[in-house]
Formats: sequence, C-alpha cells, structure tokens
Amino acid sequence: MKCSLRVWFLSVAFLLVFIMSLLFTYSHHSMTTLPYLDSGALGGTHRVKLVPGYAGLQRLSKEGLSGKSCTCRRCMGDAGGSNWFDSHFDNNISPVWTRENMDLPPDVQRWWMMLQPQFKSHNTNEVLEKLFQIVPGENPYRSRDPQQCRRCAVVGNSGNLRGSGYGQDVDGHNFIMRMNQAPTVGFEQDVGSRTTHHFMYPESAKNLPANVSFVLVPFKALDLLWIASALSTGQIRFTYAPVKSFLRVDKEKVQIYNPAFFKYIHDRWTEHHGRYPSTGMLVLFFALHVCDEVNVYGFGADSRGNWHHYWENNRYAGEFRKTGVHDADFEAHIIDLLAKASKIEVYRGN
Repeated sequence: MKCSLRVWFLSVAFLLVFIMSLLFTYSHHSMTTLPYLDSGALGGTHRVKLVPGYAGLQRLSKEGLSGKSCTCRRCMGDAGGSNWFDSHFDNNISPVWTRENMDLPPDVQRWWMMLQPQFKSHNTNEVLEKLFQIVPGENPYRSRDPQQCRRCAVVGNSGNLRGSGYGQDVDGHNFIMRMNQAPTVGFEQDVGSRTTHHFMYPESAKNLPANVSFVLVPFKALDLLWIASALSTGQIRFTYAPVKSFLRVDKEKVQIYNPAFFKYIHDRWTEHHGRYPSTGMLVLFFALHVCDEVNVYGFGADSRGNWHHYWENNRYAGEFRKTGVHDADFEAHIIDLLAKASKIEVYRGN
C-alpha cells in the first residue's frame, strides 16, 4: 500500500512538472508575438519597440514624426515647400570660418584672393591660427533645437525704413542682424534699438557694445591680419583706405565670415551677377542658414524708386547702384523668389 502511494505521488509530481513546462514554453513563445517586442534581434536578445505613451515616442513625434524642424510658423529647415529653393540650398556649408574648416578648397582660395588682390601674399592658415588665439574660432550655430523658434530680423540700410514704424517689430526677434554703418540712435522707431549681430569689413568697422557679435566679412588676408591687430597691437592702420587701428568689441563674440560660403552664394544664388554679392545678400543668406524664421527689412529702393540710406537726407544718393560691383536688380529678383517660396517675409517700408 505504501509503495502504491509513493508511486502515485511521484506520478502526480512528474505530471505537474510536465504541465508547468508546457505552460512556460507557451508563454515564452507567445511573448515574442506581442506588438511592442521585435523578435528579429541579434544574438538572441529582443529589441523593445516604443509603445503608445512611452516618453521616447513622444519625443520622436515632436522632433521627427511631425515633419517640423522648429516651432515657428514657417521653418527654414523644412524641405518640400519649393523645388527651386531646395535645389539651391546647401546646409552643409558653414557660414562661419572656424578651426574646423580653415582649409579652403583651391577654387575658393583663388576666387577669394582675387576679390581685392594684394601685392604681398600671406599664408591664410598661419594667419588664422594666430587669429584664433585671440577670437574663439568656433561655430556657435552647430546645433538647432526643434523645440524652439529662432526668429531673425535682417535689417538693411534702405531709405524705405524712414517713417516705417518697424522698430518695435524688429526688436521682437531673437537675432537682429545689421551691416556696415547702420546707426540706430535717433532712428529707433523705424529700425529698432537692439542688435545681436553686426556685419562689417575693416573699412566700414566701428566699435560695438559688449553684447553684440562682430561678424567680419573678409575680402583678403589683410583683413584677417587687421582684426587680429585691431584687437591687440593696433599696428595696421591702412588697407586700401584708412581703418581703425583699435576696435572695441567683445573678443568672445567675434566671428569670421567663411569665404567658401561667400562663393557658394555667388555661384548658387546670385549666379555670378555682379563681381560678388552685396553685404546685404551675405547677411541674408547667413540668416537663412542659422535661423528658423527670417524677416527682411530695409532692402531695395523706397516707394519712389530712390536708392539711398535711411540716415541720409539726399534721397537721390543711390550709392549702391552706382558702384557696378553688385547687380541690385538681380539681387532684388532673388529676394522676391525667396519671398514667393515662403522662406522669408519682406517688409517694404515707405
């Protein structure tokens, strides 16, 4: 009797073990078919897919799945709005000359050195190495946050700004970019009072407040030597014209415009109309490459067809059109195309 009971208990135990084994095997295989697991994993492991409500999926839906590169009303980085724009735009070219892109392609080097030829040649890389011991030599626009909207105002110097009343609107942008003289004192109601970036070359340079980035537009190696001198020894006082021997700007905010980007605009956008693009075009395309939304003020003629600066009383000065260096009409055409492609909004003024 005892032997029979022992056999019965052993049989029941083996049966229970067999049933548990079947249940475990079934549950293991059924888990691989669940919608949030991927059975095609390497090395026998399982890669977990994102399930609804998972934080990573929420982040992806905001950044990638939404198709928006920013939170602005219109985003510069969003492709597909204009075939013309997409075929011209190259986001791989940095508008800033840094330690990482010091070496210019040979064709860019030759083109840049012929803009304002010099009798004495200089090793550009050696000049930059010394300059980047004084100024940062880094790209501050390397990353863009898709959860933000970087709105930029590009403020030209046209007389159409007089009486426009754009000042408050201009000051409401994150970046406010001006060029050359561009006085604001006395013109705040029309042009605004804030500036974050001021683009100049040596012959047009002026002192800037500490919170403004000075962006040097170099036309020759001597311009690089000048900025290094103007921020240190003050030895250079003349290029092809008198220049400031010392410059009061924030060294940590000095940026150098990239000649490769300069030529990219000349080749791809202004298509060799004029000897080279105007400073206004250089600033506009700088903004197109570092901003999410770009609004343009003070470009072109006034409502009477006159070309002059907003601080000039002579409406018939027309210096921009008299130089022959830039093709004002073609540049105006490009600005119109950018506006039609909804890449910029142009405020025409008076």
